Amino acid sequence: MKTTISLAEAKARFSAVVDGVLHRRTRYVIERHGKPVAAMVTLEDLQRLEATGSTADEPLGALALLGAWGDVADSEIDAFIADIRAARDADTGRPVEIPS
Repeated sequence: MKTTISLAEAKARFSAVVDGVLHRRTRYVIERHGKPVAAMVTLEDLQRLEATGSTADEPLGALALLGAWGDVADSEIDAFIADIRAARDADTGRPVEIPS
């Protein structure tokens, strides 16, 4: 069962929230200013989440590309970019006729 509570309520009822997690296996979503910011779950749930290997520490989507060049030296990346710029500068593009 999942319950959403405010941060203020979680602070005020911390012991009861922990008991709910421990004895009733309630999962709490804690909100701050109406936005979910944290969760309180059992240790088993946490271990299961960590075992999947999918955590916020691992970027997904386009953010995952940021680390794709992590093992390439800066000088190699600079040379690669210089080659791209040189090729782009050398490309005159397609001929365009402008009617007068």
